[in-house]
Amino acid sequence: MPKRGQEAKSEWITIERPGYFGSRRNKILKKYDKQYGNSNYRIYWIINGNVASLQAALMLYEDAYYQFLKKNKTILRQLIESASDVYDNSKTNLGSGLDYSAQENHSNHYQDIAVRRVVLRSGQQFRGKSLIQIRHSASTRIGRLLSPGRVPFHLPNLIVHPVQRGWWEKGTVEEFWQSNKILQVRKELLRK
Repeated sequence: MPKRGQEAKSEWITIERPGYFGSRRNKILKKYDKQYGNSNYRIYWIINGNVASLQAALMLYEDAYYQFLKKNKTILRQLIESASDVYDNSKTNLGSGLDYSAQENHSNHYQDIAVRRVVLRSGQQFRGKSLIQIRHSASTRIGRLLSPGRVPFHLPNLIVHPVQRGWWEKGTVEEFWQSNKILQVRKELLRK
């Protein structure tokens, strides 16, 4: 019997590696709700052969940003000197602060939260005057450099192959995020 808070490994079956959701996130999740029932599926990540929760995957996501900015002190300095804060897909992202679970928009925005947390972990704070968008298509150089599709993933051996293809560059945080993402369904649901 599993310990409290743990589930039996055999209870969940991996159905697919769904890849990038983006702005279609809510539509995709509604489809899964209809197809499986909202408590009968989950989105998890494969990490070193193990099935891991969103929180575990986000630790690695954030650590990649931490390692990148630790190695690139000039970029970190430019960021804290120019930015008053950061966001991804909407200025409403600012309300998420350091909380990954605060996802108020039509698509997830983890990179802005990761950057805020890394600035804090680095013992720094934003001192600039500009809101900086962190996105592959951002209007600022620093915003594009910090896109999860450009920041290298610090543990490339953990990226599941074959990798998912998309707008991101090879070996990046986004490649890890999309390639390792899995859809799991309750085993008993599949028996029906």
